[in-house]
Amino acid sequence: MPRRGCGTPYFSCHRPHTLSISQGCTLFRPLSSREKSTHRSQQVFALPLLPSLPLPRLPHRCGGCNFFPPLQHFDQAEGTLPDDSGRQGGHVRLRDHCLRSESHRPRPCFCLLRRAVSIIARANELGEDPLTLSNRFCAEFQSDMALLHCLHPTVEPRVSTHINQIIDMIQQILVNGFAYIIDGDVYFSVDKYPSYGQLSGRRLEDNQPGQRVAIDSRKQNPADFALWKTAKAGEPFWASPWGPGRPGWHIECSAMSASYLGYSFDIHGGGMDLVFPHHENEIAQSCAACKDSNVSYWVHNGFVDVGSEKMSKSLGNFVTVRQVIDVYHPLALRLFLIGTHYRSTISYSIAQLEIASDRLYYIYQTMCDCDKFLHESNGENLKDRLPKYIIDCLNKFQFDFEKSLADDLHTPIALASFSEPLKIINDLLHTRKGKKELMRMESLMLLGNEMKNGLQILGLKPSSFSEALFQLREKALKRAGLSEEEVLQKIEERSSARKAKLYEKSDVIRKELAAVGITLMDGPDETSWRPAVPLHLQDQLAYAA
Repeated sequence: MPRRGCGTPYFSCHRPHTLSISQGCTLFRPLSSREKSTHRSQQVFALPLLPSLPLPRLPHRCGGCNFFPPLQHFDQAEGTLPDDSGRQGGHVRLRDHCLRSESHRPRPCFCLLRRAVSIIARANELGEDPLTLSNRFCAEFQSDMALLHCLHPTVEPRVSTHINQIIDMIQQILVNGFAYIIDGDVYFSVDKYPSYGQLSGRRLEDNQPGQRVAIDSRKQNPADFALWKTAKAGEPFWASPWGPGRPGWHIECSAMSASYLGYSFDIHGGGMDLVFPHHENEIAQSCAACKDSNVSYWVHNGFVDVGSEKMSKSLGNFVTVRQVIDVYHPLALRLFLIGTHYRSTISYSIAQLEIASDRLYYIYQTMCDCDKFLHESNGENLKDRLPKYIIDCLNKFQFDFEKSLADDLHTPIALASFSEPLKIINDLLHTRKGKKELMRMESLMLLGNEMKNGLQILGLKPSSFSEALFQLREKALKRAGLSEEEVLQKIEERSSARKAKLYEKSDVIRKELAAVGITLMDGPDETSWRPAVPLHLQDQLAYAA
């Protein structure tokens, strides 16, 4: 992955975590050969009655290990408008549980960027103070992130409260000879920074002046970018040595990340659309302010596509988080998002959301059934030996799960590793053979604990599995346009038709419900229902496959 400034040793950071006084950790280091061989010979169990050994500290390609995440900085938009659909840092943030699943772990810094032009324009339309509007949108954004189980970062700086730090960095860049002043504006001189373009691979001569912003004839080079802008009528401004004005877009992130993480830290994240010019300019100005500035790894998430087009406001093909979670469980949306590697483009579709919702229901129903069985059994007569196939399954799950997350947060593989343990849990709970298995209760306890731990790390563990199942059912009924009473009435009609041997009518009722995402399950005593992918979407998926 590209780096900036001087290089750093693999899997290391320049200093211990200092995100808060109460938090700290040792420097990251790779495992020695002796440690690796020791860990390979150990078997890890979660059942208290079995040997409890620590998991190996797996090195992380993003600069840390599985117990202590690296210092991180992700760009997001301060005051992002509710109808914004960009994924600048958001998709990376959804995976943050993978790096810090324990409450004591140091958390990253998220820089909230001011989308000054759009915020100011919207504020003027509404007759509202831009900062008040921005704060309101930030609060709404945080509400959405909480519903998606995104852990709140330790530090979430705002540009409006870090003007002094921004001014100090600009002054240092000027002192070091990398910027110049014109009529109260301060511009960075890209000609003074020979390494400009190292992240994106773009050359200055390849840039087309005027493509993104109007050409300013005062600039020494059309590619020079603003560090400080002179105040304009109707815009917020702050006092500075160069007169009243506001910061440029790029300097904000460099100043705030340096304030909390220092000039050298491990991971810098954001959307792939920020590689150029935003992150390229960040590198240039940070290195201009401090020659030892360095980010070990740059992490850029892909876009969301609808069909073959990028989801965007300009195309009118966007949906908001709130629109989605109005009819789908928030964690179904999370599961959908982490089902694609963060660097890849996500293809948004209702069919994929339905699949994610159906999968989530299966996971939670399995865990709920497991908890219910163990609760009713009261954990009596537990023993400390397990069948070999259970131990093999758990070892494989732990290995695949940890390895996939250590491999550049490969969450789709981590999710796939749940399949076999969940299948075994269902077999032990519901099949004739499984009910006769020796050590059934012990196996279920151990498998259940491992699944819960994995869900917690991925941010998919609800506070209550039964409550989450209820919510998934409620959302499915809303999408189907039915109430539960209407579904139960349909079930009763079908039962009456079957008793009267009117099997054609019975099949029609089943298909009517299946068409809107309600599937019926006939048991020995009664018929129940559960959410499912609607029939027409199943046909679409089968055709696409």
